Amino acid sequence: MATLVLAPSAVQASSVAHASLAHASSAHGSSAHGASAPQSGKGDPEPTATATPQPLAQGTIVDTVAYGRHSRQRMDVWYQSDDLKRPGVFLIHGGWWSSGDKKYMTEVSRSYAELGYTVFNINYRLSGDAAWPAQRIDAFDAIATARRHAALWSFDPNNYVVVGFSAGGHLATAVGTYKTGGLPGLKGVVGISPVVSPLTAYIDGADTLDPNKRKLREAAIQLAGGCAPAGKCARIWQSMEVSEHASRGDVPVLSVHSEDEFVPSSHSFQLQDRLRQVGVPVTVLTEPGIEHSSPLYRLPGVAERVQEWIAGRLL
Repeated sequence: MATLVLAPSAVQASSVAHASLAHASSAHGSSAHGASAPQSGKGDPEPTATATPQPLAQGTIVDTVAYGRHSRQRMDVWYQSDDLKRPGVFLIHGGWWSSGDKKYMTEVSRSYAELGYTVFNINYRLSGDAAWPAQRIDAFDAIATARRHAALWSFDPNNYVVVGFSAGGHLATAVGTYKTGGLPGLKGVVGISPVVSPLTAYIDGADTLDPNKRKLREAAIQLAGGCAPAGKCARIWQSMEVSEHASRGDVPVLSVHSEDEFVPSSHSFQLQDRLRQVGVPVTVLTEPGIEHSSPLYRLPGVAERVQEWIAGRLL
């Protein structure tokens, strides 16, 4: 897939909250795959703009970029067209692994762009398009594309975090724990109502009147290719379990749940227990109520606490 010339509309310059990071070293030309990320087997297309860039808040440009050949393998890149190297925030939407879209992360993307980050708001193949681990592969491919072409987006490829919501939180934490040694440049992972354990969701959804827990159980089965966690499918379910991949080289994690939501904090405490054994910190925050995913993130003070944690990781 050939690269198209990006022709952004005229925009104004803006101040950057993290300009002090501009002198960090660049790994432009390197890949996030290396020995620790799976390959998609489809090659690595050049980033291709598929929509007219939009001028936003002062100095911010948004491009929609292809990181693969499937129609879902797209990401919106929010960036400044200058020579600075900004830390990055990758956002992964939720939606039961079977629905949802990056457009629902637009305001969250805007908020991090306004804080001075380069933002990558990614779509990925849904469970109806391909079974696990396609979604994790897509997250790796999006990160690899961003790191390889970092100079296009004023992005420091050695300084970024991944933030995921609900099912996207599963993907974010899966990225943070895959293989030993971690991804180059990854400094931390944030999960908002993350489904860290699809197996727990499967068990919790078996005998319950909660329609969301029942739906999450079915969604986890679909993610696994339509089969339950037994017999020939046991290995797939083990692969989906984030805690099963915890190792010493993993990055710190911040996880946020509501006290009474249908994805309980026990998901994240499982990961905390496993990572604590190898010396990796996991912070689990709980908020009163039942709010899940984006509504939880919008509760007073939650976004600010997440942003503060991210800023501490991207010093």
